[in-house]
Amino acid sequence: MAASSSLPHHVPTALTLLFILVSATTTNGSIGVNYGTVADDLPPPGEVARFLLQSTVINRVRIFDPNPELIQAFAHTGIQLTVTVPNDQIPRLANLSFAQQWIKSYIQPYFPATNLVRILVGNEVLSTGNRLLIGTLVPAMQTLHAALAGASLDRRIQISTPHSLGILSASTPPSAGKFHGGYDVHILKPLLGFLRSTNSPFMINPYPFFGCSEETLDYALFRPNLGFLDPNTRIRYTNMLDAQLDAVFSAMKSLGFGDLEIVIAETGWPSKGEPSQIGAGQENAAQYNRNLMRHVNSGDGTPLMPNRTFETYIFSLFNEDLKPGPTCERNFGLFGPDLTPAYDVGILRPTARSSGPTATPSPAEPDGGGERKGAGKWCVAKEGADVDSLQRNIDYVCGALVGLGPGCGPIQEGGECFFPDTVRAHAAYAMNAFYQAMGRNDYDCDFRRTGAITAVDPSYGNCKYGH
Repeated sequence: MAASSSLPHHVPTALTLLFILVSATTTNGSIGVNYGTVADDLPPPGEVARFLLQSTVINRVRIFDPNPELIQAFAHTGIQLTVTVPNDQIPRLANLSFAQQWIKSYIQPYFPATNLVRILVGNEVLSTGNRLLIGTLVPAMQTLHAALAGASLDRRIQISTPHSLGILSASTPPSAGKFHGGYDVHILKPLLGFLRSTNSPFMINPYPFFGCSEETLDYALFRPNLGFLDPNTRIRYTNMLDAQLDAVFSAMKSLGFGDLEIVIAETGWPSKGEPSQIGAGQENAAQYNRNLMRHVNSGDGTPLMPNRTFETYIFSLFNEDLKPGPTCERNFGLFGPDLTPAYDVGILRPTARSSGPTATPSPAEPDGGGERKGAGKWCVAKEGADVDSLQRNIDYVCGALVGLGPGCGPIQEGGECFFPDTVRAHAAYAMNAFYQAMGRNDYDCDFRRTGAITAVDPSYGNCKYGH
């Protein structure tokens, strides 16, 4: 196939994100992303880090284990990195010599080149019901902090641990929020005391998706709704996230720790789920995450915590196809493996603000293989098409369209459709350009079965797809 020598050959770039200073209008809020790796189709960590740095406004990332390759990938990027200690390591970290060796192995070799800002000791430990893990959680945090102090890093790196909402015995109404008895005084009060003494935040994993029903879907998605009235405070809540956060705040305040910062360590919405799961889907996922970012960065806070912004980590950077459990567990990702946005949430830099062709639009089925020459039809890359095939499509089309209209100029560097700089995004533009130039015949969108016709306009921002 012919190839245009002026078109850069793509190597799929990839980067992970943890925290992102972003809102719909790029305010000074704190939005990050969780970078999970339970998948077999993810790009190399170094490419992920470069992508986040160069193409997104993300400046914070959380990883789920102290993987040296991941930690090293973020060196010299300035991106704030949070590292998680796996749950099974918690009992050993209560031993000072082991904690010191852990710091020497996983922190000191990479700091300060990698901007390590926080270590999370386990994830949702209290919800495991494991008495050994629960009993050694606070001692492990204290001992790890002592090891950081011995390395003169205790003022640079915080220690905390994230909790599920399962730590609450009561959450409705929000003003009556309480921690489970037994955990409140014996575990959570010492934990909160440690966080206060080290100027570290209390971290929580609220998921309105898992708490909503058909009747409360609008309430969970920040959409207009009748809301929920707290009979104790006479405050009307208009979104579920505020109610969940205020329930946690009330529980903390009841123990005397209402002054601590709360960080949202995980929250998100799946783009796909089981048929029985209410609300799972791409449109709702996009709406939840867009509204989430706008809300936590607005400075409005919550009814019981007014005038605050909340450091928030979206779950997750990628879909993780090897995770067990229901379908939704594998479909929380913001990006595909080639870094094409799954949907538009406003996390690309201004030159690519609208996130490029959002997840491949649903293809309209050809009617019998005949011609389809009406307006309002576009050709895009079929979901699942491999990167090498899509690159060949780019090379072929950009050779065939030389001198014809704008050709492939818009997807070359500096062009209106250059961002996102991924094979899939550029292939979608090139394949559609060929389809339109050839007269919108179904067979001109076949591309050896890697193309699909859609009735959804894939244009975005200043990048306009012809039709």
